Amino acid sequence: MSRPNDPLDTYLLRVLVTLLTERNLTKVAIRMNQSQPAISAALHKLRLVFQDELLVRSGNAMVTTPRGQEVLGSARNALAEIDRLFTLGEVFDPLTTQQLFKIGCPDSMSTTVFLAGVVKDLHRQAPNARLMVHPLGPGYNFEQALADGELDVVIGNWPEPPEHLHIAPLLEDEMVCLMAANNPLARGTMTREQYLHAAHIVPLHSSSTHRGLIDKHLAQLRVTRNARIIVPFLSMVPNMLMGTELIFTISRHFAEHYARMLPLAVVKCPIDYPLMHFYQIWHSRNQRSDAHRWMRSVLTEVANKLIPKQANQDLPRESP
Repeated sequence: MSRPNDPLDTYLLRVLVTLLTERNLTKVAIRMNQSQPAISAALHKLRLVFQDELLVRSGNAMVTTPRGQEVLGSARNALAEIDRLFTLGEVFDPLTTQQLFKIGCPDSMSTTVFLAGVVKDLHRQAPNARLMVHPLGPGYNFEQALADGELDVVIGNWPEPPEHLHIAPLLEDEMVCLMAANNPLARGTMTREQYLHAAHIVPLHSSSTHRGLIDKHLAQLRVTRNARIIVPFLSMVPNMLMGTELIFTISRHFAEHYARMLPLAVVKCPIDYPLMHFYQIWHSRNQRSDAHRWMRSVLTEVANKLIPKQANQDLPRESP
């Protein structure tokens, strides 16, 4: 939304960009903290201004018209320039900022204590700031979202992060097996053969363009695991494991978080997987922003509290 005391009313422009991005009136209303009738009224005004429908229904979804696609990029750029105009010379103060921070986060991080720690620190240090967490689902182009300003920071764990984006490490963690506490494989030492032949729960890739650490390593070993259940969200897995002989290969901080709450066991993995590196990445457009530098420092601080003994030497540090 536009600022309460904004000398330029950017509300319609912000509705335009959000509508053409989300293509869903309900989501836009939630994201902008408005009622759905208010967003519908704004869309009606925008259609009159541009003399075009901008969004039209196609089956159960809304699609952008050619004119809508044409104006989206220019509208984003215009908003970015307006925001930059009114922040020039301002000193960022976490205690008073009302900024919306937009983070893209994989399910493995968003369902554990990491994001809970981020929320606590954000609420303590910047009580008026807002946070939006966007899932990184299959087919979601997070690189374009960073470039367009739809996301400020993305938290990832791909073995080969995009080289053209800025990167800073958060934490590294070993891979373990999570399973029901009464799973026979939870007793004794699990062998490589038992691991490969066991029934596995595996996640959908969080990015269509980046192969997961586990699949990449197994391919290098020229072996495959018995993928029996495929899930879109990692938070679904712990409850699925109970009462079965399924196993799930995941980072230790995720596994131990759920093993403390449910009758699950964390077992050493017989495959020597590389450490899983979690890092934050962002676009050059936010490299010099004091607000975004502060937000990135919050993410780093929370990660250090989560696994304080990590060395994180394998990834480059954030450049000044």
